[in-house]
Amino acid sequence: MGFNKKNEFNNASKIFRISISLIFFVAGLCFASWGSRISSIQQKFMLSDQELGSILFALPVGLVVSLPLSGWLVNKLGSRNMLAISVISFALTLVALAFVNTVYLLITSLIFFGLFCNATNISVNTQAVSVEKLYGKPIMSSFHGIYSIATFLGAGFGTLMIGFSVSTVFHFLLVASIIIITVILSLSFLNDDQVPEKTQKTFVVPEKSLITIGMIAFCSMVIDGAMFDWGVIYFKKIVGANKQWVGAGYTACMCTMAAGRFFADRFSTKYGLRRTLQLSGILSTIGLLITVSFPSLLPSILGFMLIGAGISSVVPTIYSVASKSKIMSPGSAIAAVSTISFVGFLFGPPLIGYIAGLFSLRVSFVFLISMGIGVFILSTKAKIE
Repeated sequence: MGFNKKNEFNNASKIFRISISLIFFVAGLCFASWGSRISSIQQKFMLSDQELGSILFALPVGLVVSLPLSGWLVNKLGSRNMLAISVISFALTLVALAFVNTVYLLITSLIFFGLFCNATNISVNTQAVSVEKLYGKPIMSSFHGIYSIATFLGAGFGTLMIGFSVSTVFHFLLVASIIIITVILSLSFLNDDQVPEKTQKTFVVPEKSLITIGMIAFCSMVIDGAMFDWGVIYFKKIVGANKQWVGAGYTACMCTMAAGRFFADRFSTKYGLRRTLQLSGILSTIGLLITVSFPSLLPSILGFMLIGAGISSVVPTIYSVASKSKIMSPGSAIAAVSTISFVGFLFGPPLIGYIAGLFSLRVSFVFLISMGIGVFILSTKAKIE
């Protein structure tokens, strides 16, 4: 009897984990689909790099709007209900981005895209914390590894769509359909945590340690966002890669990022969080130095590989640490850290665009080196373990 109950528990845990993994996958697919067609949007509206950078600021505006609400809504509605609302809305705003025909509507859609992106991020990571507690061991990075695989496949699928001259509208409608169907099928297997924890306040000023680790994630996510939005453009304009190779750096970065996340949990357990984060900063810095110093095809691919490995484990590990906060609920703690980190992810690319407009794209990547150094310094000084 006990054996059967144990089997039932193990099966339920596996289904729960698979369901959350699928949500991570479609969330990554959604964001990567947008990223893969940024050049198409730029061409559609005939935008310069600097103008594109300005428009991309609409994404962090949406994030900022969601900040006071996301953590509270996760606690109030429960992360499962919030996840269903936010992911479906995320997919629908992706479709809206394909239909807009004016810059003003594009900016408006991007604001909502950023809003639902952040809401999805907080709610899905809150659910992931529940899975991690159920397993009793670090598994957060593996979920983010699945997200990375999704961004890689989403970028590849987007490149394929462009190669076959498939319209952005059809592309985004297809992706949105996959996302919505996945959410509907997975919803009943997620953790129903609608009742908030009465022992914890919803609105709490983040403790100093959370702010510090949030800043580590911020630096890493600035680099991550730059790779996402500007990696292909860097290879096209600075490296001078042929058409078939312009996506090589971004692809290399996504591959090592995904691989690094699947090894991160075990590495952190063995060597500790501080050393993991210090190594992340070192790898990112070296990769960026190689890319900027030797802007040719093979060195730049190597540089992007090291960058991907460097940024792979920072955010998932920090989310796991934040969920253990003693003064904030998991949803609120993750919201606080997520807020700081995603500001870096979303403000980074527009800032790169401005620096590129004033100087050059190569100079803007020099700025990213300081972010890699920041990860190392903050990890060394922070009270992490």
